[in-house]
Amino acid sequence: MNLAAFSPARIASRLVPALLLFSAAAQAAPQVSAVETYERTVPLASGGSFAISNVNGSIDIAGWDRDEVRISARKVTPGPVESLSAVRITVDVTSAGVSVATHYPEAGSVEVNVEFRVRVPARVRLASVSTVNGTVSVEDVSGEGSLSTVNGNVTLARAAGLFSARSTNGSIALEFLSLSGDLESERSSPTHTSLLAQTTNGSVAVALPAGAGAELDAQTRNGDFSSELPLLARTASAGRSIQGHIGAGGPLLRLRTVNGSIRLQISRPLV
Repeated sequence: MNLAAFSPARIASRLVPALLLFSAAAQAAPQVSAVETYERTVPLASGGSFAISNVNGSIDIAGWDRDEVRISARKVTPGPVESLSAVRITVDVTSAGVSVATHYPEAGSVEVNVEFRVRVPARVRLASVSTVNGTVSVEDVSGEGSLSTVNGNVTLARAAGLFSARSTNGSIALEFLSLSGDLESERSSPTHTSLLAQTTNGSVAVALPAGAGAELDAQTRNGDFSSELPLLARTASAGRSIQGHIGAGGPLLRLRTVNGSIRLQISRPLV
């Protein structure tokens, strides 16, 4: 028997590469995130009020033909699984409407993202849809509302009514099939006769039907402006401030960005 093959030095020389391979494999293994889901359905009459606030995570809302709200949420953390229970989701149902909120612990911090997918009545008043770090996406709704985020994009597709949007670091894209949402407050309150799309770092794009009418007040500091719609306008500051009429006039569209372009486009419904 060759005892030299079992010498400590020989064994160590073989263990070191094996340990290095094990260490490299451990580092390459993907980090497993803990996940917790949340589901709840509550009643909301057509034309009712809905609000939702989030902190870290996106909000995705779509209209449907039911008089109820379905809230689906997914909490995700790369940290300890206990972090998930530290972040709470509350749903308040009152005669005034439905309100959803995400609550993070006041003491300490947890790394938890909450992604919302929500279905609401197609006719709805989106009193406030807001997050801090994440996108806001809304589609197939009619009415009015306010959409906002700080770090993320805001998109609205196939909408009717006056839905305003705000971001700080993100672009805004709004598509309207009509500027009339057919809610009572739109006919009686002057606060619902204008639309604001505003961001700091990002572009603003608004799509309207070919025959739409509106008043325009658009401003960009570091960007350009273009329109596919017939526009009778006056410009200032090298074309970066535009006021005028779209078609026969109508609701006021206030479009603002600092670093980005502004586009008026014609909405093209799917055939």
